[in-house]
Amino acid sequence: MRPTDIAISNYRSIRRLFMPIQPLSVFIGENGVGKSNLYKSLSLLRDAATGRITRTIADEGGLNSVCWSGLRKRGEDGRLRLAARFEHVNYSIELGHPGPLEAAFPGEPMIKSERIEAIHGKRKVLMMERTNSHVSVRGESGAWSEHRDAVLPSETALADFLDGQTCPEVGLIRNALQSWRFYHDFRTDPASPIRKPCLAITTPSLSADGSDLAAALATLSAIRQDTADLQDAIEDAFPGAELRAWEENGRCEFELRQADMPRPFKAHELSDGTLKYICLLAVFMGYRLPPFIALNEPETSLHPSLLAPLARLIAKASRRADIWIVTHSEQLMEALRSESAVPLGRVIKAKGATAIEGLTAGGEFRDREDDDDDDSDDD
Repeated sequence: MRPTDIAISNYRSIRRLFMPIQPLSVFIGENGVGKSNLYKSLSLLRDAATGRITRTIADEGGLNSVCWSGLRKRGEDGRLRLAARFEHVNYSIELGHPGPLEAAFPGEPMIKSERIEAIHGKRKVLMMERTNSHVSVRGESGAWSEHRDAVLPSETALADFLDGQTCPEVGLIRNALQSWRFYHDFRTDPASPIRKPCLAITTPSLSADGSDLAAALATLSAIRQDTADLQDAIEDAFPGAELRAWEENGRCEFELRQADMPRPFKAHELSDGTLKYICLLAVFMGYRLPPFIALNEPETSLHPSLLAPLARLIAKASRRADIWIVTHSEQLMEALRSESAVPLGRVIKAKGATAIEGLTAGGEFRDREDDDDDDSDDD
């Protein structure tokens, strides 16, 4: 259940975008063009699967803050729309303001509709449709069953409608989206949990805040019992260094021995940049990678000399998972393009809306040679 493309409408600076998901997708742009909005909109899709999407929008200031605030055509409702397409199934969701007769808090984000479609060749078959609180599902025989008041306006059918036997596609999409992992930043201040020992629990992939970093590294050495690739990656970034992770008395720790230092340094002694790079090692070299990994500006706090090794790390991980990156760094972008066939994903503002240079309305990238000759507004 790896995604093939994503559609976003009316989210912050994004008027409308349809983006393909490739093994490695990298987007670069200046400040203020809406790069972070691409990352956040994908995170909202994961929140739909966990049931937190309305809470996340409320935390961000409500629909008035997160919905497209630019000019609209006459008759447009301005609803926030998100969709993810997988190889054999589609999911879409719409959110809007409460109607005059709906029981809700003023300004509360409400889920207006959700749809799941199964794809059979070129044919799409609607399998689940939710309108306000009313959920309808198609069974194996093709007959529809209706569930009135099955969910509240603040709840997603994807997370809270549990009739998986009637509509197994609900569970398939829910599990697929819940497995997505997002990494925005890692705290490296002295009180950060990354700098402290953690519980010795087998950890196949790093948590979003990195708090189980030592366990993720120790899992590679104690459970997989093979750290050759990890040591090669450490050597690539820090020549002559050696990383060691272990379990002791129910806790996991790690240390880094560098070639020019008389003793190894534990996590609480490492520099911010070194510690963050080790976090990224754990993201991309985990025992089992999530099928989809998104990172927002992973180059932050890293020395420029680490960007080429990071690019090699990312390119290798893209063979095991779909990697989606937003970055400020031209150097990282060029390093990634030298390691993998990454299409140019330059994020720009076009008529006040976030757009991706060279991306057509159908979700295909034009050849770079065509970009100078075609300034039409396909985004």
